Amino acid sequence: MMQRTVGNRILIAALSALAAGCASLNPLSSMPAPETIPSASAPSARSFSDNVDLAGRLSVRYQGNQKEEALHGSFTWAQTAAQTTVAILSPLGQTVAVIDVTPEGAMLRQANQPVRSAPDVDALTAETLGWPLPVSGLRQWLQGFGIDASGKRFIANPQASDFTTRDGWRIRYANWQDEASPQTRPRRIDLARNTAQAGDVSIRIVIDTWQEH
Repeated sequence: MMQRTVGNRILIAALSALAAGCASLNPLSSMPAPETIPSASAPSARSFSDNVDLAGRLSVRYQGNQKEEALHGSFTWAQTAAQTTVAILSPLGQTVAVIDVTPEGAMLRQANQPVRSAPDVDALTAETLGWPLPVSGLRQWLQGFGIDASGKRFIANPQASDFTTRDGWRIRYANWQDEASPQTRPRRIDLARNTAQAGDVSIRIVIDTWQEH
């Protein structure tokens, strides 16, 4: 009887040791708890592109010749890291002006007019067109990036869409492409500024096509 009891104790101890050994070999025991398993990463927000072609519509209101002037038409915008080319077109598709900007300076061409050039593209457009087109800032603003009045970089989105830039332009991103996507891009941009030359200036830009290259 005593031998049977001792044998049973030995058998129970052996089974316990075997069970413990099996538990240590169980692959599930080496996996992290469900809450520690990393989930699929969320889509990243959009990034700035040096190389982009845009096209859309343009509407400008300003003070000229002591009365309110208005211009409506379309535009194309071709941008690389080293150059920006902007064409402003009339409602009938006629070229009003073509602006080229490189590290060497800016040139503005109009039909039947001599080519104008200057180191500063924004000064050149204001002087030649009679209203300011902030090409240097629009390189970033068209994509929803910029520097605000306090010198901080901003990235606009549908929840944060109103900014004043360090050079005094008030920007409102009024409409977005595919608003629910983290990669959403501006569709309509409203700019406003008071200037000594052209009074209160307002520019509305609607982007119809966008292509990175």
